[in-house]
Amino acid sequence: MNTKIGKSLNIDDNFDHAVRIATELFFNGGVFIYPTDTIYGFGGNPFNDEVLRKITRIKGRPDWKRYIHLIGSVEILKKYVDINSERIYDFLLNIWPNPVSVVLKLNEQTRDILGSETGAFRIPNNRFCLKLLNEIKMPLISTSVNRSGKEPLNDPDMIVQEFGKEVDAIFYSSQKSFFEASTVIDLSDDEPKLIREGKIKFTDVIKSYR
Repeated sequence: MNTKIGKSLNIDDNFDHAVRIATELFFNGGVFIYPTDTIYGFGGNPFNDEVLRKITRIKGRPDWKRYIHLIGSVEILKKYVDINSERIYDFLLNIWPNPVSVVLKLNEQTRDILGSETGAFRIPNNRFCLKLLNEIKMPLISTSVNRSGKEPLNDPDMIVQEFGKEVDAIFYSSQKSFFEASTVIDLSDDEPKLIREGKIKFTDVIKSYR
């Protein structure tokens, strides 16, 4: 990756410039850190093997652990997954954008590329993420900013100190956020199954499915 910018960018100061830099990094195989509607995340192109290896290496986690993907719309999502149920389709339209990640069956082409039967996706309720996703029109990796076994970092100064030399850019915001992971629901089978409860309670989310 030759597009090292060697600095952090406050998205509040120059929002469009930050989105443009993040877009360039995404398409050029970069790895960056960015704010979401939950916690800060490592980001990059999930279809770039070197990006996946780099994030896995930085985090020090087993490479069999898969990452959540942010997506800009359900229409774009349909390019990568098989949604054969109107019930699931309506459910996704109803709950997103929100900090709720949903595990779905990947279509054949995406299964071959990612080497997995399922993937976790969400449309985030975050202006920077949505603008970036609208630019790239592809899934974006989102995984917590931490070493394996350590707590996620959400303070920009601590993130820069810990990971500044290992990523291509760090995008941050001065605005206060609620640092809690997304709720993860498995919808790859007929009935929803809670994988992880986060910012939004499972009982509240599932009301939209019944």
